[in-house]
Amino acid sequence: MRRKISQKNYALVLGVALVVAPVAHANDGKLLATGAVTTIEGSGGGGIVPWATTASYAEDGEWGFTVNANFADVDDFQLGVQSLNLTYGNRIEVSYAQQRLGLNTIGGDLKQQIYGLKVRLLGDLVYGDLPQVSLGVQHKRNTTFALPQAVGAKHDSGTDIYLSAAKAWLAGPLDRTWVANLTLRATKANQLGLLGFGGDQNDDYQVMSEASLGMFVNRHWLLGVEYRQKPDNLGFARESDWRDVFVGWFPTKSVAMVVAYTDLKGIAGLPDQSGAYASLQISF
Repeated sequence: MRRKISQKNYALVLGVALVVAPVAHANDGKLLATGAVTTIEGSGGGGIVPWATTASYAEDGEWGFTVNANFADVDDFQLGVQSLNLTYGNRIEVSYAQQRLGLNTIGGDLKQQIYGLKVRLLGDLVYGDLPQVSLGVQHKRNTTFALPQAVGAKHDSGTDIYLSAAKAWLAGPLDRTWVANLTLRATKANQLGLLGFGGDQNDDYQVMSEASLGMFVNRHWLLGVEYRQKPDNLGFARESDWRDVFVGWFPTKSVAMVVAYTDLKGIAGLPDQSGAYASLQISF
């Protein structure tokens, strides 16, 4: 029987969000969907790639807040993520996420906490010629390090540093609005950090590339793809790059939902890890 991840944390996060959603703030300035959604690491962006955008719709002098729940179900694993995100003035984003990876085949789970900070350096997603460029940091702490250490991981915590550039074109090809993001990440994380940091094959930082591309069918619906390059630090199993195809729905500035097909290739020696992903974000 497949091990199911507890739903208590999801119920708490979503319950609080739905109760206070009508008291939304910072909703009048930015265009719909320019706050993007929330990644599985808590930073604003797509599903697996952080974008240069800051979460929520906060403009200059405004505060924004998001509550998020993400869930992925592939052949041998289930990933649940709950996160909170605070932004100020379309300039600074602070995030916290907790991840739990259910190991359906061998039993048990892996857990991680992620503390994030993102700062917009220059440019704007929509206006002007320059793309929006942001610098981000994610400090990760694995709280179940016995298994990662047993398979060769060197550290139970690590810090990713990334630089992202994003731009939207309101009158792009096919007379649609398009958005693109490119992220370069310096990291030592194995499977996001759920299998620790560094390994018997490599214990140095490597620069990985990540990208997202999306097209708005209309102002409420976004179709897109993502790709994330991964380091390969552990000798016991090759780590594969990740990709997904997603549909985003933005009915209002308070609610965003994403569903996706994810292809994660091999994870921890188990091949063909593909399946479904879903995310719900409430913005204030």
